[in-house]
Amino acid sequence: MYDNGPVFGRNDECWCGSGKKYKKCHLAIDERLDELWQAGEEVLPRDLLKTAEDLEGIRRSAAVNVGALDYVGERIAPGCTTADIDRWVHEYTVEHGAIPAPLDYEGFPKSVCTSVNNVVCHGIPSEDEALHEGDIVNVDCSTILDGYYSDSSRMFCIGEVSAERRRLVEVTRECVEAGLAAIKPWGHVGDIAHAVQEHAEAAGFNVVREFGGHGIGCEFHEDPFVGFVGEAGEGTVLAPGFCFTIEPMVNAGEPGIDMSDANGWTVRTADGSDSAQWEVQLVITNDGYERISW
Repeated sequence: MYDNGPVFGRNDECWCGSGKKYKKCHLAIDERLDELWQAGEEVLPRDLLKTAEDLEGIRRSAAVNVGALDYVGERIAPGCTTADIDRWVHEYTVEHGAIPAPLDYEGFPKSVCTSVNNVVCHGIPSEDEALHEGDIVNVDCSTILDGYYSDSSRMFCIGEVSAERRRLVEVTRECVEAGLAAIKPWGHVGDIAHAVQEHAEAAGFNVVREFGGHGIGCEFHEDPFVGFVGEAGEGTVLAPGFCFTIEPMVNAGEPGIDMSDANGWTVRTADGSDSAQWEVQLVITNDGYERISW
């Protein structure tokens, strides 16, 4: 088998834990993945494809994650600090029996990322960072519940924002929808990347190259890296059970980034232009996809 995993007989119980016979469950998918691998395609090993049990756990985690972002949306306003956002997310997550995934992840000191204006990603919440009328901010929320991971982010416009900033926020959200619309089971990650890049650049914006989406579900960051610049027909095959994020970071100016912040985390645009990001988590199904967290 392509992933060097165990080979099952047609009447054996399927590896996914469904209780069904292999021939009635994953046999056809595994045979197709093996054929694609032999043809030189990039395919995920079976241990990265989510089972029905996995997806039940991921959906429960995502319910908390979505709820935390809703909670922020009800409270965010001019005058609040990014530390307030961190407290809201932490309190909501813990009260619902879950763990904020960013907290202490590779040393990250807070429970959520808050990226304001020209911050591309990984902004660290601070009592000293107040949100002002006209700001835009990305709140990137990730949750662990019973060992399952969920991840999504939203942009918030603080009070009245300029037409330019509002357009950046709206186009970036449209980029996510364009990526979703490009999904076809057994297609490729490159189909999504091409759709995102084409939509962003048609609007006069640029997609960040260095950061992108990722597999997720049983770990915070799983293979593969999901970039949003590329050609259709390239990259990992979109096989049923593949769970990942679509999260383009779109700059109003050039695509270059500045990673020199002394805190080791905060990434800014190299030219000082604004940046926006929306993130959804989804799983590929036999006939399309299921949006899990948003």
